[in-house]
Amino acid sequence: MSDANRPGILPSQSIDALIAQGAIASDRAFDPDQVQPASLDLRLGARVWRVRASFLPGHGRRVMDRIADVAMHELDLVAGAVLEKGCVYIAELQERLALPAGVSARANPKSSTGRVDVFVRLLTDGGPRFDDVEEGYHGPMFIEIAPQTFSVLVRRGTRLNQLRLKRGAPERLRIENVGVDLSDGIAGFRARRHAPVVDLDKEDGHDPRNYWEPLIPRGGELLLDPGEFYILASKEPVEIPVMEAAEMTPIDPSVGEFRVHYAGFFDPGFGTDEAHGKGSRGVLEVRSHETPFILEDGQIVARLVYEPLTERPARLYGDLGSHYQRQGLKLSKHFRAWGD
Repeated sequence: MSDANRPGILPSQSIDALIAQGAIASDRAFDPDQVQPASLDLRLGARVWRVRASFLPGHGRRVMDRIADVAMHELDLVAGAVLEKGCVYIAELQERLALPAGVSARANPKSSTGRVDVFVRLLTDGGPRFDDVEEGYHGPMFIEIAPQTFSVLVRRGTRLNQLRLKRGAPERLRIENVGVDLSDGIAGFRARRHAPVVDLDKEDGHDPRNYWEPLIPRGGELLLDPGEFYILASKEPVEIPVMEAAEMTPIDPSVGEFRVHYAGFFDPGFGTDEAHGKGSRGVLEVRSHETPFILEDGQIVARLVYEPLTERPARLYGDLGSHYQRQGLKLSKHFRAWGD
């Protein structure tokens, strides 16, 4: 029998309860599909600031005070705004927190955000680290947005990251290595440098040929060029049990000059679809660092860290519809299928 008070990741019904109690609040009504099986999608607010540098507020300091120090100009997201690649922005989020004792949180980019190479991180007042929300935090949330490859169009309500809430300090259940699939045929995509703007609220509305070029490895190898962005897929299918959640984390940089997977949360039920077979490939967002690097088929590029849920979630990944259940190599939801 599950124990809802044991340490672990909070499932959807516990997130719903925190919203009902006011521990998670917003001035605007929550969207019906905002609560995921083990995470909460966060929505952009009405304002975003172009800033000259990234920052952490530090102990005892508010994010808004630091924005005043580094802001270059303010943009209105109610009408929508283009965030240009190579620039750094700080946006307010609609949701705010009043976490109870014993509950902390961690944020991560959504899958669709990572797949268009938009680097995002959560900030909180007094927060000493990006993305981590300390136990019992009361206050607003902000998001740093840094488009790397494509300029993007966003609006109030656009969802770029998600929040996973946690009770106590759950133990890691296991760690699995993730290899890359560089077998025959199209094994990945490389982003084009001079592409049009990506509208992050427009699904299936962009011709992928304007943004990506397909990659066919030779002899099971792929050369990564410094500064380029790649979409690849895991060698083996990923399946997240219904009582667990996982996060994909980078490997030790000593075994490869590249960074994999900006968006690392995998909710319970991912890849578990009895009607269509089990397992979905993990999509890998890869960026090479300072030197060219040769990847080989099956090479370990990341790790999946599994943690327990406090109880079985009331809904599983894919129950509300998902673009990525049963996926293979797949671009973000903003693009039509390759070849359409």
